[in-house]
Amino acid sequence: QVQVLESGGGLVQAGESLTLSCTISGLTFKENEMAWFRQSPGKEREGVSCISRIGITRYTADSVKGRFFASRDNAKNTGYLLMNSLKPEDTAMYFCATTKISRSCGRDEYDYWGQGTQVTVSS
Repeated sequence: QVQVLESGGGLVQAGESLTLSCTISGLTFKENEMAWFRQSPGKEREGVSCISRIGITRYTADSVKGRFFASRDNAKNTGYLLMNSLKPEDTAMYFCATTKISRSCGRDEYDYWGQGTQVTVSS
């Protein structure tokens, strides 16, 4: 059974940094791509960043470029999302997802999802 578990969310002030973690079990982590998505109330879930099996960034949303950086440690079956210079508009539930192969990092391409971790940025 595949399990995806995000952690690290919380309440921070604008300008601060936060690192999210995503631990995936039940599959061969290094053989799967992974991605981060986020969703705010009333909005669709949007892609934040997706990285390849070896940690190469394949996509980063324009709204977070230069501030958010995804990475992974295959030895620990864990992915990370480093978020710098956080803004109030970054407030959302952040989700981690994984799949064998993603052609375009699209939301519909990911098979397994976590429950999400809430990030709230105050102004």
